[in-house]
Amino acid sequence: MTHPTKITVIGAGSAIFGENTLAAIMRSKKLRGSRLALVDRNAGSLDIVHRLAERLNREWDAQFDISAHTDHCEALPDSQFVVNAIEVGARENLWKKDFEIPIQYGVRQPYAENGGPGGFAHAARNIGPILKIAHDMESLCPQAWFINFTNPMVRICDAVNRHSRIKAVGLCHQIYAGYVMVGVALAKDLGIEVPEGLTGLHAALDQHPWQHRVQEQIVPRVDIRAAGLNHFTWILSIHDRQTGEDLYPLFRKRFFELDPRFEPLTRDVFSAFGLFPVPGDTHLCEYLPWLSDAQTRPWETYNIRLYDWDLFAAVRDFELDRLNEMAGGNQTIEHLLDSDSEGALEMIENIAAAGTHYHLAANLANLGQISNLPYGATVETPVTVDGAGIHPVHIGPLPEPIAELCRREVTVGQLCVDAAVEGSRAKALQCLLLDPVITDINTAQKILDDYLTSYREYLPQFWQ
Repeated sequence: MTHPTKITVIGAGSAIFGENTLAAIMRSKKLRGSRLALVDRNAGSLDIVHRLAERLNREWDAQFDISAHTDHCEALPDSQFVVNAIEVGARENLWKKDFEIPIQYGVRQPYAENGGPGGFAHAARNIGPILKIAHDMESLCPQAWFINFTNPMVRICDAVNRHSRIKAVGLCHQIYAGYVMVGVALAKDLGIEVPEGLTGLHAALDQHPWQHRVQEQIVPRVDIRAAGLNHFTWILSIHDRQTGEDLYPLFRKRFFELDPRFEPLTRDVFSAFGLFPVPGDTHLCEYLPWLSDAQTRPWETYNIRLYDWDLFAAVRDFELDRLNEMAGGNQTIEHLLDSDSEGALEMIENIAAAGTHYHLAANLANLGQISNLPYGATVETPVTVDGAGIHPVHIGPLPEPIAELCRREVTVGQLCVDAAVEGSRAKALQCLLLDPVITDINTAQKILDDYLTSYREYLPQFWQ
């Protein structure tokens, strides 16, 4: 008799998870009759998602065995997959603070989420709780795959890869930003309709529908291969899925014919380095040394927009209310039939049911798939998924100047992880000093001291 697949989701009360991954997993025919353990420390959010899951189970006849827990240790035994979507604290409030603290010392970060001093603070808060989960997995479900959605992706996956024995994969949809920009540039050549409202790839609510419309048209038409680090990958090839034609030369020509105000940082980096960076300006800017000069104010030149923290905090509350309405039967669940799991479903289905799947981008430890980045570093490449697990596609070397940009970010990220694991102020300072945003030793020390003091409740290891 076959044992049903057990999937544990930690951070299940996240509005994004409830809308996307939950629905995708529960409508899967291959996973019908599986066990689903929902975990969230926030009992109120957990209750909403649990009730929604029960409704989907009934109405879709998914035959899942569903349980809800506020402690992950109750849920982990026998799990084959642990999906992680946790975020320490009220995300937007802390992110805003990560941005504002360095300003007092004359350092203006371009975005402050995954790179820069803010990337250090964000990662350090999340690493402790996530390693606690990984270490509990070592005793309760040592063979399970840890599927990570929490940012900063590179640093979280690196922590699990180097400081636990658990298999980890990180999933992110950013590769589609590259597809959208290729779609915009090749619109006339490939018959892609670009909505007039689309002005760029920034995280603005009004842009998401336009971006998605281009994405739906371009993904079936072209195959893009990209590699590098999460939010810092580079397009290596572009081919027409119908003819096999190499579209990179035409794309290179067409992109520079676009309005120079469309993703201007991406444009300049493409011009300077010869390969196209995938993530769009607002993520790309975090890893580059040319965005933080207080005199030249390059963030204005490139129109780098900050995340709208207050708006997205309100949207998060609105989304949770909407999930609650669906859970209570007051709103339709029809649209959930088309939701995208952002890769979790593809990983789980193809490992559990021994399928074969090619995935455009996933984060794994580097076993040589990018030959000139450090062995063991967390890198993003295409992968294949089958009954034996998740296997990286061999890419070879990146162009050396691009590899050097990536290597610095790898080193910064690993110093951040080791600092958080060891509570080492020395490594935390080195992390900031190697970060491209920082240009002064004394300033780095002041920012670090302020972060560690302000976030003492989240970072007790630095105070022991």
